[in-house]
Amino acid sequence: MPDTAPDTWQARAAAASFYGFTDLPTVKARGTVVVTHGEGPYVIDTGGRRYLDANSGLWNMVAGFDHPGLAEAAKAQYDRLPGYHAFFGRMSDQTVRLSERLVEVSPFDRGRVFYTNSGSEANDTALKMLWFLARAEGTPERRKILTRVNAYHGVTVAASSMTGKPYNALFGLPLPGFIHLTCPHYWREARAGETETAFTARMAAELEDVIAREGAETIAGFFAEPVMGAGGVIPPSAGYFQAIQPILKRHGIPLIADEVICGFGRTGAVWGCDTYDFAPDAIISSKALTAGYFPMGAVILGPALADRLQAAVEEVEEFPHGFTASGHPVGCAIALKAIDVILNEGLLDNVRALTPRFEAGLARLAEHPNIGEWRGKGLMGALEAVADKATKTPFPAELSVSERIANACTDQGLICRPLGQSVVLCPPFILTEDQTDEMFDKLERALTGVFDGLSG
Repeated sequence: MPDTAPDTWQARAAAASFYGFTDLPTVKARGTVVVTHGEGPYVIDTGGRRYLDANSGLWNMVAGFDHPGLAEAAKAQYDRLPGYHAFFGRMSDQTVRLSERLVEVSPFDRGRVFYTNSGSEANDTALKMLWFLARAEGTPERRKILTRVNAYHGVTVAASSMTGKPYNALFGLPLPGFIHLTCPHYWREARAGETETAFTARMAAELEDVIAREGAETIAGFFAEPVMGAGGVIPPSAGYFQAIQPILKRHGIPLIADEVICGFGRTGAVWGCDTYDFAPDAIISSKALTAGYFPMGAVILGPALADRLQAAVEEVEEFPHGFTASGHPVGCAIALKAIDVILNEGLLDNVRALTPRFEAGLARLAEHPNIGEWRGKGLMGALEAVADKATKTPFPAELSVSERIANACTDQGLICRPLGQSVVLCPPFILTEDQTDEMFDKLERALTGVFDGLSG
């Protein structure tokens, strides 16, 4: 039970905070966990209790919560130039350096970078770029955006419309013109007897049908996460991107890779599009871009899209879009250090080395009769709870099974994330083998307790 005395952290949080993406019955019953500091992959609350954060904050604290190099990069830049913008032909030297570095580590041989404060804003920006380009090139009817059911692209109005989650109906979204194709989740979406190859072919055929129905000349772009993160860690079916990209190219529809979660190592490669071997026209980056140490997003434009947009902007002499903190010098300095830490200080190597142990832990827990599927890529994974394994029947929604599991994990000193009927793990890249075992041991105890309670 939460401590309701008026001077406690829990009571103060409840009195002054308006919660987002938070199960309110849990907060009412248990109170808010208020954290004060972090040590490696652990966070510590106001009562001194340690939690292994297997959610990396929100997918983003990949270097842990006390990396000295990242903190020093921030401090040094605050001393040198604590803030600036990227408007009116002025920007910081750190902004220029980061743009060069992002193009260098991108899959593109050249390109351009536009900065935002979040992944949501970056997706909105890419959308406005596509709409701007369409009007400039004499095809203003190109307004429609294709995404997928269960996709997550953010919470701004346009990004929410791209997001294929049912809760957006509470806001009267999506806006008109946002079309959600079938989620490419073979285990859940395949028809009886359908092979994975046939399922992928059906996804491609659906895309062809939607383009024919809507008209290719009305579609501005296709946004896709390499692995659907907030949809429940859903990797695409085998050959999915190889099947859909030629269709998009044939119809002149840009493919935007939303790498907010996958980018900078989460899947075991620098980019999720590297993992799945496809070539997007632009990349959306955030989260691990600064290792969570500063709010920042970026649109990384590939050469063709960059050239077309530059030509369109030169016609009107301005791209009338931006944010006060776009290309913030402190954020850029942190991002430069974060990229170095991930690529050159062993974090990406550790993701690759730890992946077999991580997958083995997921597979072991998936032997439980109430786990229908384990899935994942690199250091991101999910276990999907089911009432009946043979039929893949989920538990009744009112049981809030994944929330129960997450709460039981918190009691064990482990933070994980409930998503639908799934429990998601996306630990920091610095995790050790012993900490990986600790994570799965605590999760196993939580699963056992919850499932035993449901069956008893």
